Amino acid sequence: MIDINTVITGLGIAGNQVSIPLVQQMLDLLPEIPMVKLIISFILWKPFFAALICPGFTTLGILLLFFPWIERKLCGRIQWRVGPHEIVWWLGGIIQLLADSLRFLFQEVIVHKDAHRPYFLQFPFLTFIPALLPLMFIPAGNIVAIETPYAIQIILAIICLFPLFILGLGWASNSRFAFIGTVREAFMYFAYEVPFIIAVLAMIVLYGTSDPVGIANKQTIWGIILNPIAALTFFIAAAMATSRMPFEIPEADQELAAGPHVEYSGIAFGLIYVLCYEKAYVLAGLMAILFLGGGSGPAIAGLGDLSGVIWFLLKVVIVLTTLFALRTIYPRYRLDQGLSIGWGALLSLSLIALALSIVLVQGGVI
Repeated sequence: MIDINTVITGLGIAGNQVSIPLVQQMLDLLPEIPMVKLIISFILWKPFFAALICPGFTTLGILLLFFPWIERKLCGRIQWRVGPHEIVWWLGGIIQLLADSLRFLFQEVIVHKDAHRPYFLQFPFLTFIPALLPLMFIPAGNIVAIETPYAIQIILAIICLFPLFILGLGWASNSRFAFIGTVREAFMYFAYEVPFIIAVLAMIVLYGTSDPVGIANKQTIWGIILNPIAALTFFIAAAMATSRMPFEIPEADQELAAGPHVEYSGIAFGLIYVLCYEKAYVLAGLMAILFLGGGSGPAIAGLGDLSGVIWFLLKVVIVLTTLFALRTIYPRYRLDQGLSIGWGALLSLSLIALALSIVLVQGGVI
């Protein structure tokens, strides 16, 4: 008979598991059900847990399911409106998300005759690749799928791929209206990316490492307190990167309909629709690591490593909520105003943030 403990040890998942005292008590009660114990042990293996549960696909899926509704209700309440209400009003219109999902799934995907058909259909699915890969390097507490001292650089490199796929959407559409949105996307891309990278570099200089786990562990004082200028620059750049108000310039409804993806419909448009929420989740996770201490926080009794996961998610939700609330306060900028902010004030702030980090390091604050 095969010893299940020997199998778990042989697979290399025994010494790198998520420590959850409450779940461990359940595992101790399953010695007679070896396959169940093996499955649970594999799920609790830190790299698999990080990729599948948090900060990976399951958490992302739940946020994609609820945050569009939360954003609508939040904006409605701030502006003294009701928000989603008509579909099952006594649930606050939350079933609106199910209605939207069904519409996206069953609506016909129309490919107009002038589009580059193979690329037109492929790009909506390809956009998910750069949106999901950074989650492999973002830790929730001490749980991370891939731990490397170059994680921040890898995350930045993948995030910088986001706009290329958006530009591909506009090119594959072969439409003058999509082309206008694509050009605007390219302009905004260059305007925010340089300050964004410099702001992240400022935090790498400040903590002397580009390992997210190391950065989070070194934050006895949160980065947002030590270098608030870098935090402000990062947040504004994140709003520009996700096309949130007031930087919803490439997808301005009044003059561009839907920007680079104006020709898309059905599930193809649905995938593009949730892309901004995916990017926002990745950037919020990175901001939580760099400026808010990652998964640091008081230990929650009985949860073990899940304490870090809960604190990480709480900080991510706070960042996302703040990011989404911008649309209720600020009107949309014109393209020239957005570019002026990116190449002017935002770039200046990022350089000041970098200089501040150097001063703090040289002064022995860190």
